[in-house]
Amino acid sequence: MLSVLDIFKIGVGPSSSHTVGPMRIAARFLEEAGEGVLERAARVTVSLHGSLALTGIGHGTDKATILGLLGAAPDTIDPDAADAMIAEVKRGKRLKLAGGRSLDFDPARDIDFRGDIIPEIHPNEMRLALLDNAGVEIYAHTYYSVGGGFIASARQLQTPAHDDMIARPRIGPHAFGSAAELLCLCREKKKSIAEIILENEDAHRPRGETDSALDNIWAVMRACIDRGLKTEGVLPGGLNVKRRAPSLHRKLLEAPLANEREQLFDWLNVYAMAVNEENAAGGRVVTAPTNGAAGIIPAVIKHYCTGEGGADAAQIRAFLATAAGVGMLYKQRASISGAEMGCQGEVGVACSMAAAGLAAVWGGTPEQVEHAAEIGMEHNLGLTCDPVRGLVQIPCIERNAIGAVKAVNAARLALRASDEHKVSLDQVIESMRQTGLDMSRKYKETSEGGLAVNVVEC
Repeated sequence: MLSVLDIFKIGVGPSSSHTVGPMRIAARFLEEAGEGVLERAARVTVSLHGSLALTGIGHGTDKATILGLLGAAPDTIDPDAADAMIAEVKRGKRLKLAGGRSLDFDPARDIDFRGDIIPEIHPNEMRLALLDNAGVEIYAHTYYSVGGGFIASARQLQTPAHDDMIARPRIGPHAFGSAAELLCLCREKKKSIAEIILENEDAHRPRGETDSALDNIWAVMRACIDRGLKTEGVLPGGLNVKRRAPSLHRKLLEAPLANEREQLFDWLNVYAMAVNEENAAGGRVVTAPTNGAAGIIPAVIKHYCTGEGGADAAQIRAFLATAAGVGMLYKQRASISGAEMGCQGEVGVACSMAAAGLAAVWGGTPEQVEHAAEIGMEHNLGLTCDPVRGLVQIPCIERNAIGAVKAVNAARLALRASDEHKVSLDQVIESMRQTGLDMSRKYKETSEGGLAVNVVEC
């Protein structure tokens, strides 16, 4: 039962699947263990498998897990305080749980990166266990971080969904399970995609609360851009990647009379890179739909929905609602996990969502919005996820900049098309799913192929 606020989650970098998800998993594990088990526990262990192990160090999965066990939540944790919390655990080799109980915990010993274990259910597998004073396991559970900060148990992933669940995934007056059904609803109700999505949100909460939540989502995105444009320095992780957004921003401000084409590319580039440099540094970001692709939608909104007079709140809400509707389709019908789909499931989906949102803001019909979303993905099919040293830096930061430019071009092409397009959004989502299934695991967030093995580190 997906909501706009499931697609757009406030969290911390550098990864929704490798940071936000494991933080939520650790907290859920303790909650499900219960007080009775925790009273008998003396130690906790964590075993990371598949992609979580292979790129977990670079993505900060170990740190996120510790924070989750400490009771921190991705949407409320202070990124500046996180390192101090982790340092205290490493120094004292003790873990004070949210409820006050303290357990033995040495991260070097108790977090095991098992890259040799290839999970069968989902590439992002995580097993946690509680042990008593004798070292005997008294409670253990395995979870999966399935992209975009979503988490699941094996039972949830292995339970087959019947047709009604696939076709009608959400509470609300307008049930749809495909882009074709969504367009049919728009025609029948004479409403935009944003109106359909927002009326479904009314079943979750009053409209005023939804509006406030969307405004807050944009506020976090905007603040992330602002921080990224001002913060200098080198990104953590050892690649010695220097933040470029601040210097690029200064150059743009010093050349205000540049031609429109240069301004389009340069402003989109600098906004997207500002967000993803913040994400790479562990700052506060919004999954859009993932952290690795978090810069595309904010960049497009910033450039086209704000101006000297300030932001147009109604436009931004319509943009986000439309984009979220498209994101729901990808989440429901395929995946937004880089470990499952490669980067086509992250940057590709974000590009598709941004193209749809912009086409809607530009006055496109639902059919044109669907076309924009289709174009946005069609030209990202096969995009691999191959981060160098498992860090969300190369090629991820620049890839967001390119994705933002692609999204704008997709919206322009869709609004200027004179003939009915031949490829539907449903067809391109299915093509992405099949491509992801066929793609070698080397190119799906394992850092075992592509740029990750061919870039010589200095």
